[in-house]
Amino acid sequence: MNTSELKIMEVLLHLGLGLLLLVVRHSASATFVPSSECKRQCGHVEIPYPFGIGKNCSLAGGFDVTCQPGQNGFSKPFIGGRELLNISLTNSTIRVLNPITPYCYNDSTSELDMLTGTTNVTSDIDSNSPFRFSDIRNKFTVIGCNTLGTFGNNNSDSEYLSGCFSFCGQNLSAQTDRSCSGMGCCQVAIPKGMEFNGVALNVIKLSNTSEMWKGFGQRCSYAVIMEAAAFNFRTTYINTTEFWDMGAGRAPAVLDWSIGSGTCEVVKRNLSGAYACRSSNSKCFDSTSGSAGYVCNCSQGYEGNPYIPDGCKDVDECKGRPCPSDGVCRNTVGAYRCSCPTGRKYSLSNNTCNLDAGLIIGVTMGFLGLMIFCFCGYTILQKRKLKKVKQEYFRKHGGLILFETMKSEKGLAFTVFSEAELRHATNNYDKSRIIGKGGHGTVYRGVVKDKPVAVKKCTLMDERQKKEFGQEMLILSQINHKNIVKLLGCCLEVEVPMLVYEYIPKGTMFELIHGRNQSLQIRFSTLLRIAQEVAEGLRFLHSYASPPIIHGDVKTANILLDENCMAKVSDFGASILAPSDKEQYVTMVQGTVGYLDPEYMQTCQLTEKSDVYSFGVILLEVLTGEVPLKLYGPEEKRSLTSNFLTAMKENNLSLVLASHITEQESIELIRGIADLAKNCLDMCGINRPSMKQITDELSRLRKLSIHPWVQQNMEEMETQRLLCGSEDTSFGTESSIIEYPRPEAANQSMNPTSSYYAR
Repeated sequence: MNTSELKIMEVLLHLGLGLLLLVVRHSASATFVPSSECKRQCGHVEIPYPFGIGKNCSLAGGFDVTCQPGQNGFSKPFIGGRELLNISLTNSTIRVLNPITPYCYNDSTSELDMLTGTTNVTSDIDSNSPFRFSDIRNKFTVIGCNTLGTFGNNNSDSEYLSGCFSFCGQNLSAQTDRSCSGMGCCQVAIPKGMEFNGVALNVIKLSNTSEMWKGFGQRCSYAVIMEAAAFNFRTTYINTTEFWDMGAGRAPAVLDWSIGSGTCEVVKRNLSGAYACRSSNSKCFDSTSGSAGYVCNCSQGYEGNPYIPDGCKDVDECKGRPCPSDGVCRNTVGAYRCSCPTGRKYSLSNNTCNLDAGLIIGVTMGFLGLMIFCFCGYTILQKRKLKKVKQEYFRKHGGLILFETMKSEKGLAFTVFSEAELRHATNNYDKSRIIGKGGHGTVYRGVVKDKPVAVKKCTLMDERQKKEFGQEMLILSQINHKNIVKLLGCCLEVEVPMLVYEYIPKGTMFELIHGRNQSLQIRFSTLLRIAQEVAEGLRFLHSYASPPIIHGDVKTANILLDENCMAKVSDFGASILAPSDKEQYVTMVQGTVGYLDPEYMQTCQLTEKSDVYSFGVILLEVLTGEVPLKLYGPEEKRSLTSNFLTAMKENNLSLVLASHITEQESIELIRGIADLAKNCLDMCGINRPSMKQITDELSRLRKLSIHPWVQQNMEEMETQRLLCGSEDTSFGTESSIIEYPRPEAANQSMNPTSSYYAR
């Protein structure tokens, strides 16, 4: 026989041995499959395999159950001579009724009955019994007075003796229900592995005479190994037979059981033995009852009988609602899975759906990142857009012309401010910084490079004004006159340009005449000087500015006073350059009612003589101390101009003059000022004097009032009397209508930063 044939024979031999081993294993295992005809219930007790009723219905002889007829036609199962109550495959236990050992007093002989004092807990199970008393679920219990109960295992391999003593005092009322701690009842644990068929129980009464026993009124004592959970001590057990009668001398006990004598590892290796764990979804566990052997149980997620093929079935855990109320349960083979709503995460430790912190943080961070990205992109786009808008505003407002001129005229003291600079200077246009409000804008006090300034936010401008704004700013910036507020600069990168003037801190001429200083009765000569300074400023605008400038809103509220009470003409919001053609007619009349030129209101053409008319109204305020227009009283008395012209026509000037003026000055001076005012208020503009003629006339009239050296000293004294030296932060105000104080409030103070103007 050659080598190849030998190899073939060797392979065939190995295959044959393998098949033989499989057949042996299958045949050995097949002996454990119960017959389908086996009875699986006796009375109300289920008898699952490996237990069985009848031949070849159980795993081995120790698991045979007999079903015996009972009372009322109900059958009862018995195992090892004990009535079987139930079988647990999961816990590998059975419950049986275990005999109680009594020790009773005999009334007929008045002696102790020793015959019932000892019980052998034996059975008809052979020495290889699979049952052991459960040391976890049972306790040795003794009931009685002065009674010693003992129990022991008479197996020579594991001899054991233990017990407990139950004591009673003279007063049985000391015992309490549900307390088995030595007073009338005692309990003690039993050792692991105590055999079911080799336990002896003894009850020993320690009282010597029947008289002493009678004194307790107690007849019997008891000892039993029973299920701890089924026992609940009552004091009536001591002096009655209630404990015995409840179970007819028997008490439930729990027995552990196991299969065979080998461990799981040994049985699995032994091909000739019968492995009892037949179900494919079962597991083998070594016995923990103190004896050799093993038990079977279904794998996790399965339930049923692990001792028969396919006996372990998948458990639908979702029927028991193991998941949180807001979760969803999905059954799987041998297990289940809980899922939670979006945004929540299942927590196995406490079986709850908690907020998914990781998901929330991730989504939040992603959202924040997206928002930051969008915000940054939006900010960049807005900055670019704003920059373009500012550049467009700068171009429209003549900024390029300004810069070109500033380069060519190096001595030009004019600054083009950025919007950010003016925001910072005025603390973001804080309301507390407002020093004036009117129809042409709002004036704020600001600080630029440690220098106080007045920042004016103008109202909307028409297209013509926007086109000419740069040129007009150049002209205004070149005006340098002591009686005109200096324009320091402007801001062109906003929709409506902002103007920056020098800051004049000491109030207005309106306040000096009508406001808080009225009670001082300012000398007429001082007011006349201030009026002349106003005329000088207007004369400069009309005659020396190139091109000439028409103020357009001359009034006492726009005449500021510096530290020396020198007049400063301010607020050029309504100003225009002297018209050079017919196209420069205004489409909307601007100014303040009471000061407006009637001819201007009719023709909508602003001229130099319009400023003259307004100055005439100022002269009336100096002469009369009254406001130009009253909103109360008789209608014919509301206009100061009408009252004055009527008084002049009737040659009754004293009706409108202030009383203190007639006391201070000569009638010739007063009459001269009145005639000058009348000429300024002429309805026809061409008949009105020019500002040059007005300044010359005022200069002449002032010389008539007093000698020059006396005049100078008087004015210095008057300056000290004024409140011009007080700290005040008022700036010129503007409006189209003025509401003046009522007579009863004429002597009250007025807030320098407030305005009596209704826009």
